[in-house]
Amino acid sequence: MLTALFFIPLIGALSLLFVNKNESLMKQITLGSMILNFFVSMVIWAKFDNNTHEYQFVQEWTEISFCHFNVGIDGISLFFILLTTFLFPIIILTSWNHKNSLKHYLLNFLILESLLIATFIVLDLLLFYIFFESILIPLFIIILSYGDLLTKEKAGFLLFLYTLAGSLFMLLSIITIYILTGTTDFQILSTIDFGTDIQKLLFVGFLIAFIVKTPLIPGHVWLGFAHVAAPIGGSVLLAGVILKLATYLALRVMIPYFPEATLYFTPLIYTLAVISIIYASLTCLRLIDVKAIIAYSSVSHMGVVVLGLFSNNLQGLEGAVILGLAHGVISPLLFIIVGDILYVRSHTRIIKYYRGIATSMPILSLIFFFATLANIGTPFSGNFIGEFMSYAGAFQLNPIITILGATGMFLSAAYSIWLFNRVAFGQASRYMSTMPDITRREFFVVLPLIIVSFILGIYPNIVLESLHLGLSSLLISVNTPPLKSY
Repeated sequence: MLTALFFIPLIGALSLLFVNKNESLMKQITLGSMILNFFVSMVIWAKFDNNTHEYQFVQEWTEISFCHFNVGIDGISLFFILLTTFLFPIIILTSWNHKNSLKHYLLNFLILESLLIATFIVLDLLLFYIFFESILIPLFIIILSYGDLLTKEKAGFLLFLYTLAGSLFMLLSIITIYILTGTTDFQILSTIDFGTDIQKLLFVGFLIAFIVKTPLIPGHVWLGFAHVAAPIGGSVLLAGVILKLATYLALRVMIPYFPEATLYFTPLIYTLAVISIIYASLTCLRLIDVKAIIAYSSVSHMGVVVLGLFSNNLQGLEGAVILGLAHGVISPLLFIIVGDILYVRSHTRIIKYYRGIATSMPILSLIFFFATLANIGTPFSGNFIGEFMSYAGAFQLNPIITILGATGMFLSAAYSIWLFNRVAFGQASRYMSTMPDITRREFFVVLPLIIVSFILGIYPNIVLESLHLGLSSLLISVNTPPLKSY
């Protein structure tokens, strides 16, 4: 079934090559492929065994000689796959009225889905790097070809160069690992102790890539430009899945393979995370582009995820994953509201031109209000559960840093409520005519995102039951002496 997850989008992309002028058929093929992939991932979840931390649905290709090409999932990778397959149909429905080079636009997203799934299912460090970086190519094409005319070139090159430069150091660490051990297989590497000094050296390479991909300050510069310039499908993908690649990197490689280096560099990582939370939140208060505000709020929320990730306890780790998933649905919801629905009607993203949309768009205003509350982290939202557990886990490790980081909750409420109040209430703006409310298609696009956020906030055990054993075994492996030393 994991093989099917990888190949279904590629088969859909191949089918598009034989369709020339029928745009409706192109969209139906793309959407059908992505919905089928989502159902396959749900079947995998239904058959997933919560009582083991071992890799499941493992399949191996011995014919490939240059690396150990095998695939499998555990409780950690399962929900990143589900998030990916869940968001891609929403991306296509959001882009349903896209006209510019439609075939190539859809092809890029089908290829992206396949590459992202491959990143989460491969069990080899070299293959992980290959798929991790290959995502940049279609993403770069999407921004450069279909993005905002004024900033798309700068945004595309910043995205490509920043992330590629950061990952270059990760590649050097992977090469060093292969030279030392003769393997890049995840399961074999989990039995190896690299020694404290070597761990620190290797960890730095992965840490640089992690800082850029998360992103944390000072590796955050590309994010604002990429989000603002990207078409709505690209923004949803960036916020929903791409920013979670660094979280997966930490859980799959950095924490389990370099435990001593993780503890050594945790003060530095926590410092960068707190600076990112406060700086990004204050930046949101002074930005005038509504899409840029949502983009920088992602930097703040990912800072909280980082606090949970490196808390060295189960509560923080589970909170980081829950918050990552919750952010993966609420941030796309906000981008769809401000970057698609409002922008299509008003043709501007400058906040001073908006005012009083609640009178003409009451349904959209209600959805926007819910998204604002969820983004703040109010109870009954997935963000609340994730932030609470992340801060609780981080507090056990470093109370002072956690208290400083928790100021982000107050600042998040400040810029989120200010944004909603500025857009929804007051006398209708004289700069734009009355805008029609949300359409039926738009409503059913955002409805699944709202439902998932509610489910995560009311019943997080739906995720934690499958996640608990995988993260517990990760912590056990961190505190258990490996079999072989280098």
